[in-house]
Amino acid sequence: MRNLKSVLVAFVLAAAAALPATAAELGVQKSTDRSVTVAVTPQNLADGAGSWDFKIVLDTHSADLGDDLTKSAILIDGDGRRYTPVAWDGAGPGGHHREGVLRFKPISPRPQSVELQIARNGEAAPRAFRWQLN
Repeated sequence: MRNLKSVLVAFVLAAAAALPATAAELGVQKSTDRSVTVAVTPQNLADGAGSWDFKIVLDTHSADLGDDLTKSAILIDGDGRRYTPVAWDGAGPGGHHREGVLRFKPISPRPQSVELQIARNGEAAPRAFRWQLN
């Protein structure tokens, strides 16, 4: 009986590892530079989804958050193909706190990984947020 339980546990763990990562497993990533924190959370990267969604939160106490994320963000798949956002649903430019959802057309077939880059005025390099999907 003990061996059967061990085999079942090993099977369940192996099966779970073979499944694509869910948005909850992908988790939030943060980057802070020049007193601005950008937090990105994948929300909907499922096959068959109407859009791939990333929750974006920008926070600062000193800078202006005038970013147009539909122009300054790009999604890159594991093969280097680039995708532009189709929509930003959230707070408009300005202020010290902005939050919303950046939407992309779903990528098919589902890539092994994605990287969301956000280029901000005055910063030398884009902020990069990477997730393994498979």
